[in-house]
Amino acid sequence: MYRNIRPKPHDQKRTAATKNAECVLPLKEVPREATCFDPKRLRLALCRCATALKMEGNSIMILKPVSAATYVAFNWINGSQCQEGRLQESIDPATYDVIGHFPDCGLEAAKLAVAAASKAFRETLWAHDHELRARVLDQLACAFERNRDKLLEILSLENGKVKAEAAFELDMVASKLRYSAATALVGGGRAMTPKPGSISLILRQPMGVAAVIAPWNSPVILTIRSLAPALAAGCTTVIKLPAQVAQTASVMGEIMAEAEDLPNGVINLFFESGPEGSAYLVDSPEVSVVSFTGSTRTGRAISSTGARYLKRFGMELGGKTPMIVFDDADLDAALPVLEKALTVFSGQFCMTGSRLLVQDGTYEAVRDGLAERLRNVKVGPAADPSSDMGPLIDRANVARVDGVVQAAIAAGAQVVERGGPINVGTLANGAFFRPALLEVFDNSLAIVQEETFGPVLTIQRFSDEAEAIRLANDNEYGLSASIWTRDVDRSLRVAQALEAGSVWINDWAKVYDGTEEGGFKQSGLGRLNGLAALDDFIEHKHIALKPGLTQR
Repeated sequence: MYRNIRPKPHDQKRTAATKNAECVLPLKEVPREATCFDPKRLRLALCRCATALKMEGNSIMILKPVSAATYVAFNWINGSQCQEGRLQESIDPATYDVIGHFPDCGLEAAKLAVAAASKAFRETLWAHDHELRARVLDQLACAFERNRDKLLEILSLENGKVKAEAAFELDMVASKLRYSAATALVGGGRAMTPKPGSISLILRQPMGVAAVIAPWNSPVILTIRSLAPALAAGCTTVIKLPAQVAQTASVMGEIMAEAEDLPNGVINLFFESGPEGSAYLVDSPEVSVVSFTGSTRTGRAISSTGARYLKRFGMELGGKTPMIVFDDADLDAALPVLEKALTVFSGQFCMTGSRLLVQDGTYEAVRDGLAERLRNVKVGPAADPSSDMGPLIDRANVARVDGVVQAAIAAGAQVVERGGPINVGTLANGAFFRPALLEVFDNSLAIVQEETFGPVLTIQRFSDEAEAIRLANDNEYGLSASIWTRDVDRSLRVAQALEAGSVWINDWAKVYDGTEEGGFKQSGLGRLNGLAALDDFIEHKHIALKPGLTQR
């Protein structure tokens, strides 16, 4: 840190706002090695290693220097980094060490962000210039590629993902942005002649300000998945992320600020520990559409609130993915994928394979083989390259998931592999949970019906195709499903019969930029990815003309 920097004597005059500063440094005298300052974007590398920093006129005010080993998160609003609010601690879930601080001011940040987005929608060319939108989306893709390693480090540290899984998340970002850059240039509307002498124009126009409310489990890709089509459609945006990933969110803001043609206010980003900012986004009449990824319970609640304004919602909600294994399945191919379907992102994934349905003839082989694989999963911190699965997001979720397992056992589930919290040894301080496998015989159990959001798998037997379909569909969720069989006709019959938005045959979690993704039943509204992703963010306008016909 630059603790010894002091202003020249003629710069030492303090205003009321600067009297508590450690020092006040004119911008022209900030050491070049300490900053990558851009007057338009306020991109300050120095911000990442100071507990508080403000702009006062033409000076940088350094309030509380801290160790360079810690980070400071900033909201990014109207093209500037903002750090108003009470500072809270960011935690490494693998060790529970404090890794930095973030300002917790959700309501105030949300108000500023919505005002900035509304102004940008009204006063810039963003809503009208397709080429500008495509160019900026490509610039964003390049910025995320340039900063991949920087983002990888903070995502792994703060979120707990092992490096390979964090890289998997980040490596989907650029292609999604470029896909949306292409869609920004097509589909602007159409013309038709409904009657002789009449011409109708159908315009596709952006709805206005779009709120993107994304979760902590995959904060980067789940933000981009909603943000990219919103920008392509011409909306201005406000991103809200949870405080558990404040440092990751702050780095995302820094990266997005590198898009040189992005008008101020088109993208705004804030984070919070409570619900106040999210509630404001849902309730504000200035926000036309909300793209939400999260739990079904929260989705229902915000839908009810937004109904006051008949607000547009796009939602990807909870899931309870059934994985159906028939007797003729290739188990050598299936078992490694079934294991990963449970342990990727430590089971904190809406598409986690959490229900295993196995036909009678191969049931014991699948049960015993998968139990052995889960027993050998190496749980550990992302910093250890040999770790197979990282921690849960925090200790509270460890306690919650373990409570779900205890309740299931009390209700009649049989333990195949207990798993559970790690309470001894070097991992005891972290939020670690070993994967669990429970044998169930009653499809109505809560462990079968409700989303666990942790590495807990149930296994259940079935006798024939009809029973497999019945058990798989006997659930309020319908996000995704997986089928394992060598019989092509059977795979397609079952896939059509399953009530799920995505069905994978002899595979799991294959999602592409150009293919629509979303849920049936209580797993969501609308679709993300593919051309349908734009639908959440546009209005159709009919303009009718009657020029008549030429005389012949």
